Amino acid sequence: MPTAPVPTAPVPTAPVPTAPVPTAPVPVAPGPDLDAAFAALGDPVRRALVARLARGDATVGQLAAPFDLTPQAISHHVGVLRRCGLVEQRREGTRRPCRLRTDQLSLLGTWIDEQRRTWNDRLDALEQHLTDDGAAR
Repeated sequence: MPTAPVPTAPVPTAPVPTAPVPTAPVPVAPGPDLDAAFAALGDPVRRALVARLARGDATVGQLAAPFDLTPQAISHHVGVLRRCGLVEQRREGTRRPCRLRTDQLSLLGTWIDEQRRTWNDRLDALEQHLTDDGAAR
């Protein structure tokens, strides 16, 4: 025997109160994408390539020499560094030397310095608060 459908009433919904969202823009450093740059530097081979390029320009073959890696593997690592803005390559005839973009690398250092200052200020304020609280007792 078929059953009759059960009538349903619409459930009233009330708007959910939300907290205001801050509209101030978050400052973004121009230059390399910080996430991509820090991710690229998370690899020890790429950090070694950056350290080598800090001493001067080098071709992929020159960069590959101290590693037990193929030039193709080094080219891949250079490509990652290039895409995140830390390395550039140019053509000089048949050579393609790589150059470290120290201006972009310094932007990472600036971001780290800002974070260090912020946390030092916060820790100093905490220390002062704890000192003042201990003196009040």
